[in-house]
Amino acid sequence: MNRREELSSNLAKIKSEIPAHVKLIVVTKTFPASDVQILKDLGVEDFGENRDQEGSIKAEKVSATWHFQGQLQSNKLKSICSWANVIHSLDSLRYVNLISKAALKPLSLFIQVSLEPAEGRGGADPNSLTEIADAVLASEKLELLGLMAVAPLGVEPNQAFAKLAEIHNRFRTSYPDSPYLSAGMSGDFKAAIAHGATHIRVGSSILGSRTTLA
Repeated sequence: MNRREELSSNLAKIKSEIPAHVKLIVVTKTFPASDVQILKDLGVEDFGENRDQEGSIKAEKVSATWHFQGQLQSNKLKSICSWANVIHSLDSLRYVNLISKAALKPLSLFIQVSLEPAEGRGGADPNSLTEIADAVLASEKLELLGLMAVAPLGVEPNQAFAKLAEIHNRFRTSYPDSPYLSAGMSGDFKAAIAHGATHIRVGSSILGSRTTLA
């Protein structure tokens, strides 16, 4: 089986397991741009990256909708805003202002909410979502899509995503024009979808085990 056949088979399996309304973002971190091109040829439109340097290189080589989902750093924002179409990891009011200044084109954003603040994996405190959301909506360059979260390590996914669903339902009531929920990766996307995820970020189930970028 060649690489195209492998990716095609894995992609078809994942697509068969997700509802039509759920957007699949294929996370290509550590994989070469050649894999991205194959997946694009197979019909994938959305790709995710965690690192600015890697994302900028691939976005230059392959035209697609690019999603940045790594932890934000102020010294990388200008570059991230130049190639990413969507940022999933906005988690502070400070970054709203910095992104708005750095963006040279309209950008869509998810606010990353922390489900376990003590864990240190990034994400805004649920109590701070309103001030961050209002700041995004006040910017002419930025569009607020909704919320993003990562299930905490060691927590059963259904438990984590049930908590997220409660937070998301309250948020969606206050911000009905920002109804989307980015949650779920290769190991837990089914649980995320069951609790309302509209965007899932899947990598290894399609591309295989992580490797060194060629």
